[in-house]
Amino acid sequence: MNPLKKLAGQTAIYGLPTIIGRIINYLLVPLYTRIFTQSEYGVVVVMYAYVATIFIILTYGMETTFFRYSEIEKKKSKVFDTIMSSILVSTIIFLLFAIGFADKVATIIEYPAYTNFVVIVILILALDAISAIPFAKLRANNRPIRFATIKFINIATNVGLNLIFLLLFPFLLKNANNSIKQLILLVYNPNLNLIIYVFISNLVASAITLVFLLSEFKTYRFYFDFKLWKKMMIYALPLLLTGLAGVMNETLGRLLMKYMLPDNIAEQQIGIYTASLKIAILLSLFVQAFRYAAEPFFFAYEKEKDSKKTYARVMNYFVIGTSFIFLALMMYLDIVILIIGERFREGIAVIPILLIAYLFLGIFYNLSIWYKLTNKTIYGAVLATGGALITIVFNIIWIPRFGYIGTAWATLLCYGSMMIASYLIGKRYFKIDYDIMKIIGYVSLSVVLLMIANFCNIENTVLNISKNTILLSVFIIIVYFIERKDFRSFFLNQ
Repeated sequence: MNPLKKLAGQTAIYGLPTIIGRIINYLLVPLYTRIFTQSEYGVVVVMYAYVATIFIILTYGMETTFFRYSEIEKKKSKVFDTIMSSILVSTIIFLLFAIGFADKVATIIEYPAYTNFVVIVILILALDAISAIPFAKLRANNRPIRFATIKFINIATNVGLNLIFLLLFPFLLKNANNSIKQLILLVYNPNLNLIIYVFISNLVASAITLVFLLSEFKTYRFYFDFKLWKKMMIYALPLLLTGLAGVMNETLGRLLMKYMLPDNIAEQQIGIYTASLKIAILLSLFVQAFRYAAEPFFFAYEKEKDSKKTYARVMNYFVIGTSFIFLALMMYLDIVILIIGERFREGIAVIPILLIAYLFLGIFYNLSIWYKLTNKTIYGAVLATGGALITIVFNIIWIPRFGYIGTAWATLLCYGSMMIASYLIGKRYFKIDYDIMKIIGYVSLSVVLLMIANFCNIENTVLNISKNTILLSVFIIIVYFIERKDFRSFFLNQ
C-alpha cells in the first residue's frame, strides 16, 4: 500500500474520534463559561496548566523513546518492559510524595483553600502517566482504531460526568422527589464548590481509560535492563527538556498572567484568553492527530530509499491541510465563536494569531524528525528551550501592557522562531529537500484570502458567508491546480 495513503488513513482514524470527542468536549466550553465566573474558570485553566507540565515530567520523553528503540532493538518486549517498569516506579514515588505534601503544594501554587483539588489532580496525573506507554504501544503496533476508541471513551466519560455533576444533579435536586434526591446525595455534595466535579470527572475518566488498556499488559513482566535503560535515558532526557519547554510555551503565558496582572483582573484575563484558545485548538486537533500517526510512521519508514522524498511530500500535504483549516475557521469565525459564552467573546482578536502559531508549531513537529532520527535529541531541547526563553521574555514585556493579547503574540513569535531555527539546523544534519516556496505560498495564500474576506466584509450574514465560501473554494481550486499531478499520483498509486 502507498505509505502516504497509509499515513493519511491512520491520521483520519486517529483524528476522527479525536475531533468527534473534542466536539463533544466542546459542550464543556459553553457550560463552563456560563456556569462559572471568569475567575472560577481561570482556576480550572491554571490547574490544568500545571497538569500539562507535570505530565511531561512523569513520562520524561519515554513515548518517543519507545518508538525509536522498538525499531532498533531486536526484542521489542524488552523495550516495553524496561520503559514500563521505569514509569511505574517513578510514578509511585511521585504519588506518595505529592499526596503526602498536597497541602504544601496547594500553598505553593497559591490555592491553599483547594488542597482537595490538588489531591485529585495528583491521582489523575498518576493514572495518565501509567497509561502513556500502553497508548504508545498501540501506535507503534499500528492499532489506531483501538487507540482512538479508548481515547474517545475517555473524552465521552469525562464530558458525560461533567454534564451529570454540573447540570443533571443540580436540576434533579431542585425538581425530583425525595427518594431520587437521597440517591443523588450519596455521590454528590451540593455544598462543595462545583469546580471540584470538573476534576472528579477527569479522575474517573482516567481510571476507566487505564482499565481499557490493561490488555496491553498481558505480556508485561516487571523487568529492568539497566544497560538498555541508560541508553534510552540518554535519548529521552533531552526530549523531557523539549517537552517541558514546549508545555511552558503553551501554558506559561496563562500562569504569568496570574502573577503579573492585578488580582481583580488576572483570572478574568486568563478565562477570556483560554476560551479563545479553545477555538484555535480546533486546528491543533489536526496537528495532534497527524502526530499520533506520523511519529511511528517516520521511524518505521527511515530505512526506505525514498524516505527523505516521502518526508518532504508529507510536509507539503500537511501545510495544505493546516492552511485550509486555518482559512476555514477564520471564514466562519462568526459561527464558530458561538461555542463560547458571550462574556468571553471579547478575546476574538487573538484567534487568528493563535491559529497561525499552531500552524507554525505543526510545521516544527514535522521538521523535528531530523533530530529524532539522527539521535541528536539534545538539539530538540535546545530549540524548545530557546522558544521558552522567547516566551518568558516577551510575556514579561507584553503582558503588563497588552494582557492576553501580548501572550498570543509571544506564542506566535515563539513557535515561528522554533520552526525557522529547526529548519536551518536540520539542513546541516539531516537534509530534506522541502519545497519551501510551496510551503510559504500556501500559508501566504490563506492569509491573503482572509485579508480579502475582511476587506470585503458584507453586513448581511448570509451573503457574507456565501462570499467567504467562494474564497475558500478559490483556495481549493488553486491548490488542486498546482498539485494536480501529485494528487493523481497519490490516489492512483497503491
